[in-house]
Amino acid sequence: MRKKLIRIGLLSLFAALLLSCAGIAQAIGDSADEMGDSRAARALSRSAHSIERAHEDITAEQEYFIGRAVAANLLTNYRYCNERPDLTRYLNEITTALVVNSSEPELYNGYHTAILDNLEVNAFATPGGHIFITQGLLDCVSSEDTLAAVIAHEIAHIQLQHSIEAVKTNRVINAVSDTTLSIVTLTGVLDEAAIEIVTTLQDGYPESQEFAADTLALELLAKAGYEPSSLITVLEALKKTQPGTTGGFNQTHPVPDDRIAKLERPLQQYEHKAPDTMPDTRTYREARYNAAKSSAPHSPQ
Repeated sequence: MRKKLIRIGLLSLFAALLLSCAGIAQAIGDSADEMGDSRAARALSRSAHSIERAHEDITAEQEYFIGRAVAANLLTNYRYCNERPDLTRYLNEITTALVVNSSEPELYNGYHTAILDNLEVNAFATPGGHIFITQGLLDCVSSEDTLAAVIAHEIAHIQLQHSIEAVKTNRVINAVSDTTLSIVTLTGVLDEAAIEIVTTLQDGYPESQEFAADTLALELLAKAGYEPSSLITVLEALKKTQPGTTGGFNQTHPVPDDRIAKLERPLQQYEHKAPDTMPDTRTYREARYNAAKSSAPHSPQ
Protein backbone atom coordinates (compact mmCIF):
# COMPACT_ATOMS: atom_id res chain seq x y z
CA MET A 1 0.00 0.00 0.00
CA ARG A 2 2.82 2.36 0.90
CA LYS A 3 4.56 1.77 -2.44
CA LYS A 4 1.28 2.36 -4.28
CA LEU A 5 0.80 5.71 -2.54
CA ILE A 6 4.35 6.69 -3.34
CA ARG A 7 3.81 5.89 -7.02
CA ILE A 8 0.63 8.00 -7.07
CA GLY A 9 2.56 10.84 -5.52
CA LEU A 10 5.27 10.51 -8.16
CA LEU A 11 2.72 10.80 -10.96
CA SER A 12 1.58 14.09 -9.47
CA LEU A 13 5.15 15.31 -9.34
CA PHE A 14 5.72 14.53 -13.01
CA ALA A 15 2.48 16.26 -13.95
CA ALA A 16 3.84 19.43 -12.37
CA LEU A 17 7.31 19.27 -13.94
CA LEU A 18 6.72 21.84 -16.65
CA LEU A 19 4.85 24.20 -14.31
CA SER A 20 7.51 24.68 -11.67
CA CYS A 21 11.30 24.48 -11.61
CA ALA A 22 12.32 25.22 -8.03
CA GLY A 23 12.64 22.20 -5.80
CA ILE A 24 11.28 19.65 -8.27
CA ALA A 25 14.50 17.68 -8.67
CA GLN A 26 14.99 17.51 -4.91
CA ALA A 27 11.41 16.35 -4.35
CA ILE A 28 11.76 13.57 -6.92
CA GLY A 29 15.07 12.53 -5.44
CA ASP A 30 13.52 12.28 -1.96
CA SER A 31 10.67 10.15 -3.30
CA ALA A 32 13.16 7.87 -5.02
CA ASP A 33 14.99 7.38 -1.72
CA GLU A 34 11.76 6.25 -0.11
CA MET A 35 11.29 3.59 -2.79
CA GLY A 36 14.62 2.03 -1.95
CA ASP A 37 16.88 0.12 -4.33
CA SER A 38 14.47 -0.57 -7.16
CA ARG A 39 14.57 -0.02 -10.92
CA ALA A 40 11.94 2.72 -10.67
CA ALA A 41 13.86 4.45 -7.90
CA ARG A 42 17.10 4.44 -9.88
CA ALA A 43 15.36 5.74 -13.02
CA LEU A 44 13.66 8.45 -11.02
CA SER A 45 16.92 9.50 -9.41
CA ARG A 46 18.57 9.73 -12.83
CA SER A 47 15.68 11.83 -14.11
CA ALA A 48 16.01 14.18 -11.14
CA HIS A 49 19.67 14.72 -12.01
CA SER A 50 18.68 15.35 -15.63
CA ILE A 51 16.08 17.94 -14.67
CA GLU A 52 18.61 19.79 -12.54
CA ARG A 53 20.94 19.91 -15.54
CA ALA A 54 18.12 21.02 -17.82
CA HIS A 55 17.61 24.19 -15.83
CA GLU A 56 21.27 25.15 -15.70
CA ASP A 57 22.38 27.89 -18.06
CA ILE A 58 23.85 26.64 -21.30
CA THR A 59 27.55 27.47 -21.26
CA ALA A 60 29.37 29.47 -23.93
CA GLU A 61 31.20 26.32 -24.98
CA GLN A 62 27.92 24.42 -25.34
CA GLU A 63 26.45 27.27 -27.37
CA TYR A 64 29.36 27.08 -29.76
CA PHE A 65 29.10 23.33 -30.35
CA ILE A 66 25.33 23.50 -30.69
CA GLY A 67 25.79 26.33 -33.19
CA ARG A 68 28.34 24.31 -35.10
CA ALA A 69 25.85 21.45 -35.39
CA VAL A 70 23.22 23.89 -36.64
CA ALA A 71 25.70 25.28 -39.18
CA ALA A 72 26.52 21.79 -40.42
CA ASN A 73 22.82 21.10 -40.80
CA LEU A 74 22.29 24.30 -42.79
CA LEU A 75 25.17 23.41 -45.08
CA THR A 76 23.36 20.27 -46.17
CA ASN A 77 20.88 22.58 -47.94
CA TYR A 78 23.15 25.49 -48.89
CA ARG A 79 26.52 25.41 -50.60
CA TYR A 80 29.32 27.08 -48.66
CA CYS A 81 31.22 29.54 -50.86
CA ASN A 82 34.99 29.26 -50.47
CA GLU A 83 35.90 30.82 -53.82
CA ARG A 84 35.82 34.40 -52.53
CA PRO A 85 38.30 34.55 -49.62
CA ASP A 86 38.85 38.31 -49.94
CA LEU A 87 35.13 39.04 -49.68
CA THR A 88 34.78 36.61 -46.77
CA ARG A 89 37.69 38.29 -44.99
CA TYR A 90 36.04 41.67 -45.56
CA LEU A 91 32.75 40.45 -44.08
CA ASN A 92 34.58 39.24 -40.99
CA GLU A 93 36.38 42.57 -40.62
CA ILE A 94 33.00 44.31 -40.60
CA THR A 95 31.74 41.76 -38.09
CA THR A 96 34.69 42.47 -35.79
CA ALA A 97 34.10 46.21 -36.03
CA LEU A 98 30.46 45.71 -35.04
CA VAL A 99 31.06 43.46 -32.03
CA VAL A 100 34.17 45.06 -30.55
CA ASN A 101 32.21 47.82 -28.80
CA SER A 102 29.11 45.75 -28.17
CA SER A 103 27.96 44.24 -24.88
CA GLU A 104 29.32 40.84 -25.94
CA PRO A 105 32.52 41.36 -27.95
CA GLU A 106 33.86 37.85 -27.32
CA LEU A 107 32.35 34.40 -27.66
CA TYR A 108 33.79 30.95 -26.94
CA ASN A 109 35.27 30.71 -30.45
CA GLY A 110 34.52 34.19 -31.74
CA TYR A 111 32.16 35.43 -34.44
CA HIS A 112 32.53 33.97 -37.94
CA THR A 113 30.75 35.20 -41.06
CA ALA A 114 30.59 33.16 -44.28
CA ILE A 115 28.90 33.29 -47.68
CA LEU A 116 26.33 30.82 -48.94
CA ASP A 117 26.58 30.40 -52.71
CA ASN A 118 22.88 30.70 -53.36
CA LEU A 119 20.69 33.31 -55.05
CA GLU A 120 18.03 33.08 -52.34
CA VAL A 121 17.88 36.36 -50.40
CA ASN A 122 18.48 35.37 -46.80
CA ALA A 123 20.83 35.32 -43.82
CA PHE A 124 21.16 33.07 -40.78
CA ALA A 125 22.84 33.26 -37.39
CA THR A 126 23.44 30.23 -35.18
CA PRO A 127 24.24 30.05 -31.47
CA GLY A 128 27.90 30.50 -30.75
CA GLY A 129 28.64 33.10 -33.40
CA HIS A 130 28.15 31.57 -36.87
CA ILE A 131 26.70 34.00 -39.44
CA PHE A 132 25.75 33.03 -42.99
CA ILE A 133 24.77 35.46 -45.75
CA THR A 134 23.57 34.29 -49.14
CA GLN A 135 25.01 35.69 -52.33
CA GLY A 136 21.47 36.75 -53.20
CA LEU A 137 21.35 39.04 -50.18
CA LEU A 138 24.86 40.37 -50.87
CA ASP A 139 23.60 41.39 -54.30
CA CYS A 140 20.87 43.48 -52.65
CA VAL A 141 23.22 45.72 -50.65
CA SER A 142 24.91 48.76 -52.14
CA SER A 143 27.51 49.95 -49.65
CA GLU A 144 29.61 48.91 -46.68
CA ASP A 145 27.07 50.51 -44.36
CA THR A 146 24.15 48.50 -45.76
CA LEU A 147 26.26 45.35 -45.62
CA ALA A 148 27.09 46.17 -42.01
CA ALA A 149 23.36 46.59 -41.32
CA VAL A 150 22.69 43.03 -42.54
CA ILE A 151 25.48 41.63 -40.36
CA ALA A 152 24.43 43.73 -37.36
CA HIS A 153 20.92 42.27 -37.48
CA GLU A 154 22.33 38.73 -37.38
CA ILE A 155 24.76 39.61 -34.59
CA ALA A 156 21.78 40.95 -32.65
CA HIS A 157 20.02 37.58 -32.91
CA ILE A 158 23.12 35.91 -31.45
CA GLN A 159 23.58 38.39 -28.61
CA LEU A 160 19.88 38.29 -27.73
CA GLN A 161 20.11 34.47 -27.72
CA HIS A 162 16.99 34.06 -29.82
CA SER A 163 17.82 30.60 -31.19
CA ILE A 164 19.27 29.23 -27.94
CA GLU A 165 15.85 29.57 -26.28
CA ALA A 166 14.70 26.56 -28.29
CA VAL A 167 17.61 24.54 -26.95
CA LYS A 168 16.63 25.21 -23.34
CA THR A 169 13.11 24.00 -24.03
CA ASN A 170 14.48 20.94 -25.81
CA ARG A 171 16.69 20.04 -22.86
CA VAL A 172 13.78 20.12 -20.41
CA ILE A 173 11.61 17.94 -22.65
CA ASN A 174 14.40 15.38 -23.02
CA ALA A 175 15.07 15.31 -19.30
CA VAL A 176 11.43 14.70 -18.43
CA SER A 177 10.54 12.22 -21.15
CA ASP A 178 13.62 9.98 -21.02
CA THR A 179 14.17 8.69 -17.48
CA THR A 180 16.90 6.28 -18.67
CA LEU A 181 19.37 9.14 -19.04
CA SER A 182 21.77 9.66 -16.18
CA ILE A 183 22.49 13.21 -17.32
CA VAL A 184 21.29 15.49 -20.09
CA THR A 185 24.60 16.04 -21.85
CA LEU A 186 25.38 18.11 -24.89
CA THR A 187 25.66 15.01 -27.04
CA GLY A 188 22.28 13.83 -25.78
CA VAL A 189 20.40 16.83 -27.08
CA LEU A 190 22.67 18.08 -29.85
CA ASP A 191 20.94 16.53 -32.85
CA GLU A 192 17.38 17.30 -31.77
CA ALA A 193 18.31 20.81 -30.65
CA ALA A 194 20.08 21.51 -33.94
CA ILE A 195 17.09 20.36 -35.97
CA GLU A 196 14.74 22.48 -33.85
CA ILE A 197 16.90 25.58 -34.33
CA VAL A 198 17.28 24.97 -38.07
CA THR A 199 13.49 24.74 -38.32
CA THR A 200 13.21 28.05 -36.47
CA LEU A 201 15.76 29.68 -38.78
CA GLN A 202 14.01 28.42 -41.91
CA ASP A 203 10.52 29.30 -40.71
CA GLY A 204 11.56 32.61 -39.17
CA TYR A 205 11.74 34.04 -35.67
CA PRO A 206 8.63 35.54 -34.07
CA GLU A 207 8.06 39.12 -35.20
CA SER A 208 8.85 40.43 -31.72
CA GLN A 209 12.33 38.92 -31.92
CA GLU A 210 12.93 40.28 -35.41
CA PHE A 211 11.96 43.78 -34.26
CA ALA A 212 14.22 43.43 -31.19
CA ALA A 213 17.13 42.38 -33.44
CA ASP A 214 16.51 45.42 -35.66
CA THR A 215 16.58 47.75 -32.65
CA LEU A 216 19.84 46.31 -31.32
CA ALA A 217 21.30 46.45 -34.83
CA LEU A 218 20.88 50.23 -34.80
CA GLU A 219 22.95 50.42 -31.63
CA LEU A 220 25.65 48.14 -33.01
CA LEU A 221 25.89 50.22 -36.18
CA ALA A 222 26.10 53.51 -34.29
CA LYS A 223 28.81 52.28 -31.91
CA ALA A 224 30.90 51.03 -34.83
CA GLY A 225 30.67 54.36 -36.68
CA TYR A 226 28.23 53.21 -39.33
CA GLU A 227 25.07 55.06 -40.29
CA PRO A 228 22.18 53.43 -38.36
CA SER A 229 19.69 54.46 -41.05
CA SER A 230 21.51 52.08 -43.42
CA LEU A 231 19.22 49.36 -42.05
CA ILE A 232 16.27 51.30 -43.44
CA THR A 233 18.13 51.53 -46.77
CA VAL A 234 18.45 47.74 -46.87
CA LEU A 235 14.78 47.24 -46.07
CA GLU A 236 13.77 49.73 -48.77
CA ALA A 237 15.90 47.80 -51.28
CA LEU A 238 14.27 44.52 -50.25
CA LYS A 239 10.84 46.09 -50.75
CA LYS A 240 11.73 46.60 -54.40
CA THR A 241 13.42 43.27 -55.08
CA GLN A 242 11.31 40.78 -53.12
CA PRO A 243 7.63 41.30 -54.10
CA GLY A 244 6.19 38.20 -55.68
CA THR A 245 8.99 35.89 -54.53
CA THR A 246 8.45 32.94 -52.21
CA GLY A 247 10.67 31.46 -49.54
CA GLY A 248 13.91 33.01 -48.32
CA PHE A 249 13.63 36.47 -46.84
CA ASN A 250 9.87 36.65 -47.32
CA GLN A 251 9.40 33.46 -45.32
CA THR A 252 11.83 34.21 -42.50
CA HIS A 253 11.25 37.92 -41.82
CA PRO A 254 8.33 40.31 -41.33
CA VAL A 255 7.50 42.48 -44.34
CA PRO A 256 9.88 45.44 -44.75
CA ASP A 257 7.14 48.05 -44.23
CA ASP A 258 6.40 46.70 -40.76
CA ARG A 259 10.07 46.65 -39.81
CA ILE A 260 10.60 50.17 -41.11
CA ALA A 261 7.60 51.43 -39.12
CA LYS A 262 8.97 49.82 -35.94
CA LEU A 263 12.38 51.46 -36.48
CA GLU A 264 11.13 55.04 -36.84
CA ARG A 265 11.11 55.85 -33.14
CA PRO A 266 14.36 54.09 -32.03
CA LEU A 267 16.17 55.58 -35.02
CA GLN A 268 15.44 59.10 -33.83
CA GLN A 269 17.91 58.82 -30.95
CA TYR A 270 20.77 58.37 -33.42
CA GLU A 271 19.98 61.34 -35.64
CA HIS A 272 22.48 64.22 -35.54
CA LYS A 273 24.48 62.55 -32.78
CA ALA A 274 27.87 62.60 -34.48
CA PRO A 275 30.08 65.55 -33.45
CA ASP A 276 31.04 67.99 -36.18
CA THR A 277 34.71 67.17 -35.63
CA MET A 278 34.29 63.47 -36.44
CA PRO A 279 36.01 62.66 -39.76
CA ASP A 280 33.83 61.52 -42.63
CA THR A 281 35.06 58.03 -43.54
CA ARG A 282 32.40 57.22 -46.12
CA THR A 283 34.89 57.63 -48.97
CA TYR A 284 37.18 54.99 -47.44
CA ARG A 285 34.26 52.67 -46.74
CA GLU A 286 33.09 53.02 -50.34
CA ALA A 287 36.55 52.15 -51.67
CA ARG A 288 36.81 49.10 -49.41
CA TYR A 289 33.36 47.94 -50.45
CA ASN A 290 34.00 48.27 -54.18
CA ALA A 291 37.32 46.43 -53.89
CA ALA A 292 35.78 43.57 -51.93
CA LYS A 293 32.77 43.18 -54.22
CA SER A 294 34.99 42.82 -57.26
CA SER A 295 37.47 40.49 -55.56
CA ALA A 296 36.43 37.39 -57.53
CA PRO A 297 33.72 36.19 -59.90
CA HIS A 298 30.93 34.02 -58.54
CA SER A 299 28.40 31.61 -59.96
CA PRO A 300 25.77 31.10 -57.25
CA GLN A 301 23.46 28.15 -57.57
